[in-house]
Amino acid sequence: MAEEAQEVPQIALEAVIGFNGHVFSGLKVHPDKEHLIYPLGCTVIIKSQRSGKQTFLHGHTNNVSCISVSKSGRYIASGQVTFMGFKADIIIWDYEKKEIYARLVLHKARVEDLSFSPNDKYLVSLGGQDDASIVVWNIESKEAICGSPASAQSAGHCLTIEYTNLNDEIFVSAGNGTLRVWELDLPNRKIRPTECQTGQLKRIVKCLEIPNDDNFFYCGTTSGDILKVNLKTRLLNSCGPVKQKFSKGVNTLKVLKTGDILVGSGDGMLSLCSGGNFKTIKSVQLEEGVTSVTLRGDGQQFYVGTEAAQIYSLGYIDFKPELIATNHNSAVKDVAFPFGTSELFATCSQNDIRVWHTESSKELLRIMVPNITCNALGFMQDGRSIFSACAVSGGGEGQVRVWEIFQDSYRLIETMKEHKATVNCIKIKSNDKECVTASSDGACIIWDLVRFVRNQMVLSNTLFSVVCYHPEEFQIITSGTDRKIGYWEVYDGSAIRELEGSLSGAINGMHISEDGKYFVTGGDDKLLKLWHYSDGEVTHVGVGHSGSITNVRICPNSRCIVSTSADGAILRWRYPQTLKSE
Repeated sequence: MAEEAQEVPQIALEAVIGFNGHVFSGLKVHPDKEHLIYPLGCTVIIKSQRSGKQTFLHGHTNNVSCISVSKSGRYIASGQVTFMGFKADIIIWDYEKKEIYARLVLHKARVEDLSFSPNDKYLVSLGGQDDASIVVWNIESKEAICGSPASAQSAGHCLTIEYTNLNDEIFVSAGNGTLRVWELDLPNRKIRPTECQTGQLKRIVKCLEIPNDDNFFYCGTTSGDILKVNLKTRLLNSCGPVKQKFSKGVNTLKVLKTGDILVGSGDGMLSLCSGGNFKTIKSVQLEEGVTSVTLRGDGQQFYVGTEAAQIYSLGYIDFKPELIATNHNSAVKDVAFPFGTSELFATCSQNDIRVWHTESSKELLRIMVPNITCNALGFMQDGRSIFSACAVSGGGEGQVRVWEIFQDSYRLIETMKEHKATVNCIKIKSNDKECVTASSDGACIIWDLVRFVRNQMVLSNTLFSVVCYHPEEFQIITSGTDRKIGYWEVYDGSAIRELEGSLSGAINGMHISEDGKYFVTGGDDKLLKLWHYSDGEVTHVGVGHSGSITNVRICPNSRCIVSTSADGAILRWRYPQTLKSE
């Protein structure tokens, strides 16, 4: 994949719509109080809240699983997941330069959590359950100082790790039946754990929070209560709330200057609790489980991330959530621009259709379609209406149906049955008298929409996933699971040429520019490729997706390209200006 991308110029990535709300404590505010830092696939995004400008940190080879920001703000650390048997990288980023400062490789399969020491001396990392070790790294020398199994053999997996605020030598780890305070013994290059005594209490701890004075620390549990532990004596101080526990567990905790605690729970409730008895003072219900709470400065304002891929901003006084970023949280199936304008575009996913403002990436409209996955959509010529799954629709059983759509109703005009498997893509000719369908049965059929009969058929040994008319409509191009791009004559269905579209994985999306000179493809290799139509050569490559590309569109005036992904992300790329002047 990397080799393919190096030979040709890269397409500039302008904006990303997306946030992985499943990474616990993945949303951070930088100490400069202006920038949000969060993961999306294998990318770390830095976004200015003032200007909306995004910077992308590329370097991970698989999904980012955890993020930590140093107290000074000088460094960001991110860990990733990888495949069984492979090492999972940790990257320390230089925040000012927005580049890799160090790549640390020791953990196997997954990095579970990361935490910087208070004076930027050390980084402590926790491996996932296949690795189960804790490693302390020297940031200056970029080397591991020492490591240790994360929990005793009799205990379960360790899930979280947190450095204290005043001492570079002391940190805390917690998880399933394990709660330890560690001390770094630098002369002997060892870390020594002390078990915390919780008596009869058996809990799975998901998150840790250590207030600034380092006297106590708090543990959020899957049982929905909070443990308060004395950091000096390592003894349990209290546990609560006694009655109203937090539904679906405590996912994230933040202690405020007042001593009160912000609690994010698995049922989507964000609560403000008293630090004494953990009683709820006020609370607000958000969409799906809360996975991140991060304070801006002293916590007069804070940001919250949820599993629904939403980011909210709240104030301490009014406690009213303002939705500042909203994203698809499952695979995006299709993308469409209105006829003749690039100002906005629509995307569809499981349960919803969304309309976005292109320049600002702001969501303008959301249409909820409960319990139905919308696979395809488009705009009517006048731009006032959106149709989903098309006026001509293709079924999973191979039927092609033509519908007449009225103001508030529709009727089935004709059903055409020749395909023997799922119809994956339909394109209609500009005069509405002909359409072409691509199917998993290895056939593309060109239909007469006046007589409702087959005009022509193209056969190939592949599962066709996508088909496009050339703007002059005398040729079509196809692609599918065999990774080949086929050019075909509409008139008689004869093959003109075949290109090798990808070295790995099917091509899922394809679109031709309005002038017919270029086309763009995207698929399971996660690369966006821009091709010269008549030369059949790749002119530019876009690297940035971390999930399979599901669809691609060049906007009507060739200003940008929008690509959608199986991980819910939408990426906007700058269309190379050199091509427009040719």
